[in-house]
Amino acid sequence: MTLSVEPSDTTTISLTDAVPSPADAPAVRWGILGAGGIAGAFARAVTQDTASTVVAVGSRDAAKARAFADEHLGDDAGQAHVHDSYEALVADPDVDVVYVATPHSHHRDHALLAIEAGKHVLVEKAFTQSAAEADEVLAAARAQGVTVMEAMWTRFLPHVATIHEIIARGDIGRVVTVVADHGQYFDVPPEHRLVNPELAGGALLDLGVYPVSFAHDILGAPTSVTAVGQLTDTGVDGQVSVVFDYEGGQQALLHTTLWSATPTTASISGTEGRIEIDGAFYTPTSFRVVRRDGTTQTYTTPEVQGLAFEAAEVARLVTEGRTESERMSWQGTLDVMTSLDEIRRQVGVVYPGEERGV
Repeated sequence: MTLSVEPSDTTTISLTDAVPSPADAPAVRWGILGAGGIAGAFARAVTQDTASTVVAVGSRDAAKARAFADEHLGDDAGQAHVHDSYEALVADPDVDVVYVATPHSHHRDHALLAIEAGKHVLVEKAFTQSAAEADEVLAAARAQGVTVMEAMWTRFLPHVATIHEIIARGDIGRVVTVVADHGQYFDVPPEHRLVNPELAGGALLDLGVYPVSFAHDILGAPTSVTAVGQLTDTGVDGQVSVVFDYEGGQQALLHTTLWSATPTTASISGTEGRIEIDGAFYTPTSFRVVRRDGTTQTYTTPEVQGLAFEAAEVARLVTEGRTESERMSWQGTLDVMTSLDEIRRQVGVVYPGEERGV
């Protein structure tokens, strides 16, 4: 849907109909692989805001899987299949799509497990811990002919769809600069997944993937990457700042940290104006278009569960027989992972089993 707004001094627009409602997407049957916090949020979004259902949960601990279903699946909890292994989950004949929500270090193995079982897969971001692993997963999906998508939910949200329309319409002229940050304060023990190198911890794959993917979404893959950072005592990245350069002269300035709750805002500046996105920029939020002529338009997003939009996209892909999303394509995922690899190389983060230099 294209939005057309006449300039005025101040205008407020609701994004209620900016993208199709997740409730209108076809129904598929989800299996949840992993029973952590993000999996719970996803399960609630599916059951409350889409036509789909969560029919199975898999964990290494059957009691944990049962507790997960009881807490997050509402009226469907009693009917959900509870599996005490990931192998059993992907073998469940009632599951159409597997949502992989384990630590980054295990995304590759668990995505391959589901693909080999013939299941469609949504893999939590960051997609894998490296571009090489991502390439493995996508090659397997191509061979099996199944749908695979990275769970970068931001790309499917109403405000992001509208921002793309505004840029395409030329409202802010030629884009020159993208700025985005994502920082949270964490005080966790060294074995916690966020700082544990064995689990591919660090700010970059958990938080920094949002500004990195956002820059890719707006400007594409950069021609060069410059990164600096500081490591935690465990040897993963605690804070990273990045500059992307582009052939056309554009730049993206990106930042992530585990050590401070930053504004988590973003902006897109062009020759005729700028877009200011409120924090948290990667969630359903509001933004403003401020033009050089002094006009300002404010866009507001209704209260929605943002994870439902990515679930709806996967349901459409599976139902229509498409293996990848135009908004989060396989090449797009590989490009983001390549940038993350280069940033880690420059900062000096090497996960166990990797050669020096990633």
